[in-house]
Amino acid sequence: MRVVIDTIVFISSFITPGTLSKIIDLWKKGRITLCLSKPIVEEYLEVLKQLGLEDEQMVDEILLLFGRGFNSIFTAKTSNFQIFEENPHDDKFFQCAVALKARYIISGDKAILAIDDYVGIKVVTPKQFVDLMDA
Repeated sequence: MRVVIDTIVFISSFITPGTLSKIIDLWKKGRITLCLSKPIVEEYLEVLKQLGLEDEQMVDEILLLFGRGFNSIFTAKTSNFQIFEENPHDDKFFQCAVALKARYIISGDKAILAIDDYVGIKVVTPKQFVDLMDA
């Protein structure tokens, strides 16, 4: 199942036990395929750098998994449509999801979650997603 994971959820999934870490476990076990684009990967890395984690083993592991295409697909090209006027940087998650035909966008961001469904792509919280996968 193809999913897009927003930056805070993705980064937090590596360092927060519980529901968030279950999302990364689903990815590592191959139960979900992570949909990526250049702007998303760049933001993941920028946030890790801001947190002072760019030299950590975790970052090396993430980059290695991305480089190998481990349970992930990458799009080099996305449509440049706009959903968010106030935070256009959030558009990249929807642009990637549309380009790679993801079924879900997993987010904790209230503005992103307010969309609920975009052209058949469901927008869910991490807990909602884990509950769906456990059902």
